[in-house]
Amino acid sequence: MARTREFDTEAAVSRAMELFWTRGYEATSVRDLTQHLGIGQGSLYAAFGDKDGLYRAALEHYRTTLAAAALRSLEEGADARSAIRTLLTERVRIAVGHDGQGCLVVNAACERLPKDPSIRRIVRDTQDASRDALAEVLRVAAERGEIAARHDPNTLAAFLVTFLNGLLVSSKITPDFQGLKPLVEVALAALD
Repeated sequence: MARTREFDTEAAVSRAMELFWTRGYEATSVRDLTQHLGIGQGSLYAAFGDKDGLYRAALEHYRTTLAAAALRSLEEGADARSAIRTLLTERVRIAVGHDGQGCLVVNAACERLPKDPSIRRIVRDTQDASRDALAEVLRVAAERGEIAARHDPNTLAAFLVTFLNGLLVSSKITPDFQGLKPLVEVALAALD
């Protein structure tokens, strides 16, 4: 008779996400995961297949919770420029936390690509969602005259995502929010 799972898989994925985010994939062992999650190795394998399966689940969790919440914040801004400023500065604020933990998705790209196509898909989906959300905000802002209409919204959104990726990598090198924050204003000048 098969045993029923005795732990909350969603909570386990969330806790694993925190550990992978802090340590990275390679530096996190299965033993680290089982100790951090408070589950046995057999339970981890039964629920997620292996460490890779749990890592993919953690990245998906990040994408559907934290990254999705950041994109929803774009809709709450009074105007496009302030909404984008808030998005960028809040992502940097989070990334410099814990002595420069960075962004889980950008960390995954730096650590696991190009060798892992399943991680590439998750990273690409996350980046595409960011670009698409920004492009829509920029398209509406250009129609309202809030920003210059001389740039293609898709290209400008791709630039902002690329800028943010670089900023998030920089936050790992120099986890200084006050030092990185002025760079956001330089990027926002592209909206003029």
